Amino acid sequence: MYLSGVNRNVKKIMFKNLSCILYFYSIQIAAESEALPNAEGDGPEDASDIASNISDADALKILLEMKMKKRQKKPSLPSTVTEFATEEGSKVYVVGTAHFSDSSKKDVVKTIQEVQPDVVVVELCQYRVSMLKMDERTLLKEAKEINLEKLQQAIKQNGLMSGLMQMLLLKVSAHITEQLGMAPGGEFREAFKEASKVPFCKFHLGDRPIPVTFKRAIAALSIWQKIKLAWGLCFLSDPISKDDVEKCKQKDLLEQMMAEMIGEFPDLHRTIVSERDIYLTYMLKQAAKRTELPRASEAEPRRCVPSVVVGVVGMGHVPGIEKNWNTDLNIQEIMSVPPPSTSSKILKFVIKATIFGLVGYGCYRMGHRTVRFILSVPIAQKYLQKLIGVKSQH
Repeated sequence: MYLSGVNRNVKKIMFKNLSCILYFYSIQIAAESEALPNAEGDGPEDASDIASNISDADALKILLEMKMKKRQKKPSLPSTVTEFATEEGSKVYVVGTAHFSDSSKKDVVKTIQEVQPDVVVVELCQYRVSMLKMDERTLLKEAKEINLEKLQQAIKQNGLMSGLMQMLLLKVSAHITEQLGMAPGGEFREAFKEASKVPFCKFHLGDRPIPVTFKRAIAALSIWQKIKLAWGLCFLSDPISKDDVEKCKQKDLLEQMMAEMIGEFPDLHRTIVSERDIYLTYMLKQAAKRTELPRASEAEPRRCVPSVVVGVVGMGHVPGIEKNWNTDLNIQEIMSVPPPSTSSKILKFVIKATIFGLVGYGCYRMGHRTVRFILSVPIAQKYLQKLIGVKSQH
């Protein structure tokens, strides 16, 4: 999905005053070369003078040239980057990340700066886009606070079973957040910031909507698997260090972890990992279609060129993207939500009955305690004795 609101605003500002953008972007170039040559080549000239003396058409042309100048033909990329190509000649650089990693953020920044992409695609959907807008402190606070309001919102959005599963996974995320003192998704926020610095760069949300993923995951599990998974998530308390998170970027360790997950929950792996591999691959290939170069006016002819795309995904999705890259993909099947199974209906009924039973028992116990508390208050005892005395006189 394409973050249309952000891109529309950027496009309006960009074409409203191209000279202004050229001014700010040329300062970046000037920082590298220390000075910008003037038109006659007689020496350095201030970027603001250049920007004020050219038309929008010239500014657009120079801006594109500057972008291409910064784009490295043989970029020096981190080891976590995997390169793909399309039949049309587009290039896709997929950065495999660990979601709680500082070095992953640096990998994302370096990759975007090196290749100056036309599109950046991140492993987020529209339901998690708020992660891009919040600052680190707010996200850290939000991740640690799991309350009744969040539970109600999750159930309303995803249904009872999927909502409960989402809250259990949020609990895991909160546990890691508390252990590391770091909010998740830092690499996506860095990608968003860096993409905004690249002229004419679009920002796409490339993940399958989270309600679809949760509903398909719940539907794929048996009652026993649901109980086993919920139990494991509820009692997760093992300490996690930053070194442990960084190890998740090692492909051999990751493959071992994936193999264990496949053995224990094969259907869960299929819905949460394999199907999203397909979806992410499809979105990356869509983003990598030939791109139309910006035009200063409608009179100019359209020109389409191969795209340069940067994808930012969890390291666990990279092998699946490699596997699916050269296949024809159809995402319609993995976007459908199957009806609840009989086992799901039974479990849903049991959970609801348990919740209502606990609430009823709580009210019953609280009622007895409240009466006993009132009777223990001296003033209440005094009035009660008076009442008994009045009745005995009659």
